[in-house]
Amino acid sequence: MKVAIIMGSDSDWPVLEPAVSQLNEFGIETEVLVASAHRTPDKVHHFVAGAKERGVQVFIAAAGAAAHLPGVIASFTTLPVIGIPVNATPLGGMDALLSIVQMPAGIPVATMAINGAKNAALFAAQILAVHDAGLADKLAAHRRTMAEEVEKKDERLAKKLTGQI
Repeated sequence: MKVAIIMGSDSDWPVLEPAVSQLNEFGIETEVLVASAHRTPDKVHHFVAGAKERGVQVFIAAAGAAAHLPGVIASFTTLPVIGIPVNATPLGGMDALLSIVQMPAGIPVATMAINGAKNAALFAAQILAVHDAGLADKLAAHRRTMAEEVEKKDERLAKKLTGQI
């Protein structure tokens, strides 16, 4: 299992690093690349065109401002593409969100929240888990852990409110 993660600039890395960490936690291999839809379109095309041969099954693409990278990737492949709008302009990422979510009919891109890399990784894992029972079990365990953490927070707050802490 492999997910390709592409960002338009290395300044996007702090947004995407949680996605790589989450995928690694599930044992999913990643390829990470900086390539621009506007400044290095041939590099993007070459990377996407050879993806299936390298074992890539899902793309995660992050971009700010005009945010064309996820859509350009989607135009070159039938593999799933997950777009992450990045807060990179005075518009707070809304420009990127609208650019990614408003893809024309026929070239879909799943769109996450602004700077929503962790959810992108989880969604990629869910896509891969459709045909991998072990990964599906890991995702279920992850959900149980999240639920347990919420219960612990509730218990701590209840104790604090009743003066037990």
